[in-house]
Amino acid sequence: MSLLFYKYQGTGNDFVMIDNRTLFFPKEDVELVAKLCDRRFGIGADGLILLENDPGYDFKMVYFNADGNQSSMCGNGGRCLVAFAQQLGIITDKTTFIATDGEHHATIHEDGNVSLQMLDVSKIETHKSHWFLNTGSPHHVEMVSGIGAMNVKETGASIRYGAPYFKEGSNVNFVEKKDTSTFTVRTYERGVEDETYSCGTGVTAVAIAMNYSKQTPSNEVVLETPGGVLKVRFNPLDDRYTDVWLTGPATFVYKGEISW
Repeated sequence: MSLLFYKYQGTGNDFVMIDNRTLFFPKEDVELVAKLCDRRFGIGADGLILLENDPGYDFKMVYFNADGNQSSMCGNGGRCLVAFAQQLGIITDKTTFIATDGEHHATIHEDGNVSLQMLDVSKIETHKSHWFLNTGSPHHVEMVSGIGAMNVKETGASIRYGAPYFKEGSNVNFVEKKDTSTFTVRTYERGVEDETYSCGTGVTAVAIAMNYSKQTPSNEVVLETPGGVLKVRFNPLDDRYTDVWLTGPATFVYKGEISW
C-alpha cells in the first residue's frame, strides 16, 4: 500500500502531515510512525501530525514524536497544521482547532507567517540554575553563555533524563541574551532525543521565563533559533501570562507517496 503525505517545516522544525479525516491511519502502530519519521529509512521528520475531523472545531490535531509515541502539544507543528488545513481547503485565514492540550486559535497572515494562540501560563517554577514551566509541553529553561559552542545533544540529554525529570522527561532549552528583547535559543527535544532546529513550545517557554525573571521588560520577544526567527507576545498579569501568541513561518515543502 502507498501512503500520501505532505511535508511541512516551521523554522527548520519539520513534520510529516497526513489527512486522516477518514481515520484510516493506524495510530497505535508506534513502529510505523517512527519509520516514517526516520531520516534514513523513511521520509524524515521531527514528528508526524494527523489532521482529523472534530464535531466542535475546524479540525483536530494528533501529534506524534519521531520515536512513534503520541505526545504533548507542538507549537511549530500546530502552526504547520494550520497551513496544511488551508492547503486542503478546510479553512481560509482563521481557524479554531482542538489539540491534546485544548482549544487553539490561529491566523494565517498575508506574508505566510502563522500566529498560534498558546496556553495561558500560571505556574513558573524558579530554581537555582533554571526555570520550569508548561506551555503545552514541559520545558526546562536555562541561561548560558557561549551558546553557539555548546554540545546541546549531550548536555540536554543529561538534563532530560536526570533528576527531577527521569523517564517522563522534559524538553531542555538553553538561552543566551542578545539584547533587551532578543534571545538566542537552542533546544533538546524529548521524543526526538536530539537538538532540533527550533521548538515552538520551547521558545514560548523561554520568552515567558525571560520576562518573568526580568531579563526583558518587553511583552513581545524575538527568539533566534538555528532554523530561523520566531516571535512570542503575551499579556503579563501578576504572575500569570495570558493571550500568548507564537508567530513564525509555516512552509509547505513537498508532497509524495511512500510504501507502508
